[in-house]
This record gives sequence, structure tokens and C-alpha cells, in this order.
Amino acid sequence: MNEKYSALKSNVSMLGHLLGNTIEDAHGPALLEKVEEIRQLSKSAAAGNQDDHAKLKTVLQNLPADQLLPVARAFSQFLNLTNIAEQYHTVSRQSDTHECSPDAIDNLLRRVSQGEIDANNAQKAIADLKIELVLTAHPTEIARRTTIHNLVQINKCLSKLELSDYLGADERAKTEKRLEQLIAQAWHTDVIRQERPTPLDEAKWGFAVIENSLWQAVPAFLRQFDQQLESHLDINLPIDAKPVQISSWMGGDRDGNPYVTSEVTREVMLLSRWKAADLYLRDVQDLISELSMTQCDDTVREMAGEAHEPYRAILKTLRSQLNHTLSYLDAKLKGERTSSQGILTDTQQLWQPLLACYQSLHQCGMGIIADGKLLDLLRCVQCFGVHLIKLDIRQESTRHADVLSAVTRYLGMGDYAQWSEQDKQAFLIRELSSKRPLLPRDWTPSDDVKEVINTCRVIAQQPREALGAYVISMARTASDVLAVHLILQEAGCPFRMDVCPLFETLDDLNNAESVIGELMAIDWYRGFTQNFQMVMIGYSDSAKDAGVMAAGWAQYRAMEALVNLCDDQGVDLTLFHGRGGTVGRGGAPAHAALLSQPPRSLKGGLRVTEQGEMIRFKLGLPDVAVNSLNLYTSAILEANLLPPPEPKQEWRALMDTLSDISCQAYRDVVRGHEQFVPYFRSTTPELELGKLPLGSRPSKRNPQGGVESLRAIPWIFAWSQNRLLLPAWLGAGQAIDHAISKGHKAQLEEMCREWPFFSTRLGMLEMVFTKTNLDIAKYYDQRLVDESLWPLGESLRDQLRQDIQVILAVENSDNLMEQNPWGAEAIRLRNIYVEPLNMLQAELLYRTRQCEEDDQSLDDALMISIAGIAAGLRNTG
Repeated sequence: MNEKYSALKSNVSMLGHLLGNTIEDAHGPALLEKVEEIRQLSKSAAAGNQDDHAKLKTVLQNLPADQLLPVARAFSQFLNLTNIAEQYHTVSRQSDTHECSPDAIDNLLRRVSQGEIDANNAQKAIADLKIELVLTAHPTEIARRTTIHNLVQINKCLSKLELSDYLGADERAKTEKRLEQLIAQAWHTDVIRQERPTPLDEAKWGFAVIENSLWQAVPAFLRQFDQQLESHLDINLPIDAKPVQISSWMGGDRDGNPYVTSEVTREVMLLSRWKAADLYLRDVQDLISELSMTQCDDTVREMAGEAHEPYRAILKTLRSQLNHTLSYLDAKLKGERTSSQGILTDTQQLWQPLLACYQSLHQCGMGIIADGKLLDLLRCVQCFGVHLIKLDIRQESTRHADVLSAVTRYLGMGDYAQWSEQDKQAFLIRELSSKRPLLPRDWTPSDDVKEVINTCRVIAQQPREALGAYVISMARTASDVLAVHLILQEAGCPFRMDVCPLFETLDDLNNAESVIGELMAIDWYRGFTQNFQMVMIGYSDSAKDAGVMAAGWAQYRAMEALVNLCDDQGVDLTLFHGRGGTVGRGGAPAHAALLSQPPRSLKGGLRVTEQGEMIRFKLGLPDVAVNSLNLYTSAILEANLLPPPEPKQEWRALMDTLSDISCQAYRDVVRGHEQFVPYFRSTTPELELGKLPLGSRPSKRNPQGGVESLRAIPWIFAWSQNRLLLPAWLGAGQAIDHAISKGHKAQLEEMCREWPFFSTRLGMLEMVFTKTNLDIAKYYDQRLVDESLWPLGESLRDQLRQDIQVILAVENSDNLMEQNPWGAEAIRLRNIYVEPLNMLQAELLYRTRQCEEDDQSLDDALMISIAGIAAGLRNTG
């Protein structure tokens, strides 16, 4: 590994050197010397030198005010560059560190070709393959679209430099100069937004990811996958295969976000169509340049008339339609009246002429031409359609109940919210089956009620292919699902929308099976949904509610129960995973996470959220995105063809015990300790996070509430900043320790060896423990926390020490992450730069809290430190 790792270290070192040049040019040698002094002290402290550790604290505490911001920027920027180098390294020719490479698919297909896996089953699994990535905004994602562009350009330079054996000296110097220019551009650009992004800004950020990466990555991945299928199984992907779909929550997720209105949703959908037409226009223009052939089949001849160059004639008609579409959408976005004549409104209008050209080229012996850019464009049409993405709508369950309460009160029927669940269901089914409208004509509802109805009216005005699912957060009952169907019906929705309950607390996950079972028992519902059900599993709120161990087991049992229920009922189930990047929000290396799910839970494909920073890390560059799609594909096929074992009954019983004990231990601290809330608020930047413009959503559902009202993302994000990462481990180690004390160590070891669910849990804990830092967490306490609260901090750190030893004992390891030396080394490499940022952040928080008035330069430096630590820890929010 060392030789391969040296390529990464070399790139990191080069980028660091170029950053140093930029800092010296911008601020003079004195600042660069200070940055270098801090870096060297941190390096020495990381090697165990306690004197230098103390000296580092002193240097950072005594930084003059004018150096706070540039020093924070220097370390933050270096971590961003390290991320770029590491991201590039995962797809570099010099890397053998892929979490998953195309080889994983090759190995699986080879086993099919050798008869180890049934070929018919394999072909069915390939035909049914479905990966739906749902891009979501992220309150802790601070990268601007400018940064994404910069990232792409730096990667191009690193790729060119990798071929240095073939580069002349002039070309190498030119590339290095370009790299230095890009780093200088990043340094002199305000990387943090000064104003909170709007939902529209977030949607545009999502479009930029598609334009800069996924538009190239999806056809590239499918081309590679097709070649693998041909090579091993002598089959090809059908031309209309669409195993990859892209959806989004940006502009559709209104849960607790008052800025996402029906008007915003309408505008985002128009912008999405505009961006799609723009991207197709570029590719069609390229094809017009290339497809100058004159020979064609009868279909193309009929479409092109007497044109000498028939393919060009067809493509020019398409170009004209795309131009009309862009003009029409421009006018609509400006609120102007305009004619829709000659525009593209559905995907078939794009698909048919392009497919005719493709088939004609093949028929006329020009298949090699057809299988180039034209095939790539056809793959894009299947993936992105004319709408670019499918927009999900998300709303909280009580908002729908409020609409129905307002209606029933107005009609003199009483208050819907006060009825029993049985009465609600009877009312809803009766109204869903009724031919007459329910909403009164002369009724003036409140603004909140009107907004829910208007959102459903916007949905009703869209083509079905423009929309994904309607997700109900905090869904608890069958009536929560029926209520949405009724409001959509009343809004005039002409198609069946997939209404997807999101079960996200411990109790709700435990009740998921009975809720879906109740729906399945309703004849109207079964007929209307055509035996299809989507259910979303909430990872972040369940972990916030009960801790990671209890939440993980509840998620597993809920999925298992839903799979069994739907199998018995003959219902097609799609499980939608609301994962975040962190362990506290369901994050784990994707391959391991998918293989640790219950058997048959991926039969309906994978639908999963990809959030802000993880979108950048996993999908932000074409090559990296191809790698991620390979990873998902191999995991889904493997899970369906070689399912993980059903857990033994004694494993289940022990997991039940571990879940109960860990949940109690977690809640005893988070809910039961009277000093916990003041301690949390003072030792983390939670209060300061609220005033930073990191996302369009408020950080709390209820601004007056305590920890329970805090969103799961800032809750976890705040704890990652002080390096205690409390929500990602609290309770788990205590439960395992209890099991060992009761004589279950051998059984725990067996579960670790033989059950992917349990071994993945322990692997995630190891990664979390490697990212914690006891000294840093203690330093935050000393600098920021009242002495009366210090004992609580000390007891939590003691617990963390004990938990680390417990996990190592079960895994029979001497050190954390022994099975993943690459990951451990990457964390060590970053720590040298993260720790000074942590110490600086503690100092900035101390100075900010001493200030009676706002100090913009302190706030800016604090914001940079938050972003830098997030970049350094990677999966933090």
C-alpha cells in the first residue's frame, strides 16, 4: 500500500506547496511562516510531543485578530485540497484503494459465467436493476457552484500530471502553473456564502452536479457495464434500459422549511426543464457536426424527406424544437405569456427521432458510429427525460391533518384531528370513493392550509414523469397516507402519485409493519396503488431519538417485516433509505451498508438520498460518479443473487437486549441528565451554527424547543465539530459491554464474523472512534464550558475510552481500523490539519461569546473553521 499511497502523499504535498505560494503572494512571508509554524507543531504533537501540543495551544490562543481569518482559511483550504487529491486518487491509475471498482461487478459476472450463480436469476436481477439517487440539499453543505467548477479543473490538472513520463518539461510547467492559478482563484474567492441560500439556489447547485458530472457519468457507466455483460454473459443492455434514475428534494422538501412554497416548486420544475433542454441542445449540436452520413433506412428517409444528409436534417428539427423550448421556458420563468407551439413536452419527442437515427445507422452497417455519442445521448434521454430530474415533494404529516380539520370544521362535521384513527380512515375512504368534490367553493382557508392545497395543485399540473414520490415525514398512521391521496384528488391530480410514508422515530419504525398492513387491508387502496408501495426508512431522526445501536436494529427489523408483509400480500415494495453521510445518520461505506440489509430488501431496487457534501464526494466528478454507480450496482446484484444470511434466533434475542440497553443508556444522558442541554450548547458551536448561512432550512423545527426540536443534521454536525461525535456512539459500547459481562462474548464474536449487519455496525463504530479526539473535546470544555459542567464532559470521555476497548475486545484487534489501513491512514493524514482548526475554533467561540456586539471578522473565521473541520472529517453531517 505504501507505494500506492505515496502517489497521494505526493499530490497532497504538491498542492500544499502551491497553496503556500498563494498565501505568501496574498499576505506576505510572515503569515506563511505562522501557518507553517502551526503545521509543524501539530505534526509534532500528533507524534506524541506534549510540549509542542501545549505550545500549539498557546500560539493559537495568542493569534492577533488580523491573523484569525487567514490562518483558518489556510488550514481549511488545505483540507479541501486534500479531499480533491484523495477523491482523484480513488480513480487514479496509480490507486489500488478503491472501495469498489469495476472488478467487483466483473467478479460477480465471472461467477455467473462459471455456473456458481444461476444465469437466469442473474439475467432477471440485471433486468430489474434500479438505482435511484435522490439529491437533497444539506444545511451543512457550504460549497458553492464556483467551488464545484474549480474542483473539476484541478482534477484535470492532476490527471495530466499523472502522465508526467509522457509530458515534456514545458507542458508539465504549464500544467503546474494552471494548478497554481486555480488554487489562487479558490483562495481569492469567498468560498462561504454571505447570505443563506434560497431553495432555488440549492436546486441550481443540484443542476450543476448533473451538468458537470452525472451527464457524462451515467452513459459512461452504462457503456462500461454493457461491455462487462457482453464479455461475461454474451448479453447487452437493452437500448431503452434505465437502471439509473435521478430524483431530487431541492425545491420540493418543505418539511419545516417555510421558504419552499408551491411557487418555488413550480419555478424549480421550470428551471429543471430549462437545464435539460440546454444540455440536450449542446449534445444535439455536436451530433449535427458528426452525423453527415447519407445512407439511411426507410424510416429515417421518411422522416427526413429529400434531404441529402438525412440524420442532420432530423437533428436540425430537434435543435429547432429545443431552441423553441428554451425560449418558451425563459418566458414562463419571467412570468410572460407565450405560445407553447413546437416545444418538447414529453420524453418520447426526444427519444423517437434519436432512436430512429440509431437503428438506421446500425441497419446500414454504421453501428460503430451509432454506438458513440448518439448512444450516450439515448442513455441520457432514458435517465434524465425532458425534466432532468424527478422532483419529490415532502411535507410533515400534521400539515395534511390541518387541511382536513379546516374542511370538516367549515362543513360542520367536527374536527378531523380529534377523531379516532378508525373514524379518520372511514371518512377518508368514503371521500376517496366519492364522485363529488370535498373542498367548498366559497371557503377561504388559512395561509398554511392554502399552501398545502396549492402545492397539490402544482403537482396536478405536471406530467407524471416530472415527479418522484410524495414523502410524508413523521408518518405514524394509515390515515396519514390516505389524507395525502385525498388532498391530491381534491386538487385535481389526474394520475397516481406514489405517496411514501417516512417512519423516522423508534416507535414509528416499530409500528411500520402494522401501518402498511392496515393500508393493504383496504380494498380501495390496493386497487388504487396497483399493488405498489414505497416506504421511506428514516436514519437520522431514529438515531437522534434512540441512539445508533437501537436505531440500526429498529431499521433492520422494520425493513425485514415490510419485505415479508409485502411478499405475503403480493405487493411490490421499494424501500427508500433516508441516509446521511454520517454514522449517526445511517452512513457507512455504501457496499458494506447495502450488503448488511435484510435479505430481499433490495429486490425492488435501491432508492437512497444523497446529501450535500456526500454528493460532492461520491458524484461530484464523472470518474468518481462512475465508480459510485459501479459500487451500488455490484452491491445490489450481490445482495439479490447472494443474499446475506437470515440472523439466527439467538442473534436476534441478543440484538433485542443490546438495543434496549443502548437506547436506555443514550436517553439517560441526552434526555435524563439535567446538565446535558447546557453542556451541549456550550461545548459545541450549536448556537452559532444557527446564525451561519449554511442552508435554506432553519436549524430547528421549533425555535423555542430544546434538543428534541433540533434537526438531526445540526445535532450531529455540532458534535462532530468538537470531536466527541457523541450521537454516533453513545450507548452502543455500554450495551456490548453489558453483553460481555453476561457471558455473551463468544456469541458477539460469531455475530461479528458471520452476520454482515452486526459486523458493519462495529466497523462504523471503529471509524467513528478513529475520528474522535479526547484531547480536543477536553480542550473545548476547558475553554468554553462552565467548570460546574466539567464532570459531565469527563464522564462522557471516560465512557468513550471504555467503549473503544470494548469494541477492540469483540473484534480481537489491537488497534482501530486494522482491516482498513487505507482509511486509518487517510484520517491520520488529515488530523494534522484538522486539530489546529479545532483549537482555533475553540478560541474563536471563546472570543465570540465574550463579545457583546457582532464581529463580522470573527464570524467569518468561525464559519471557515466549521467548513474546514467538516471537510477534514468528511462524513460529518
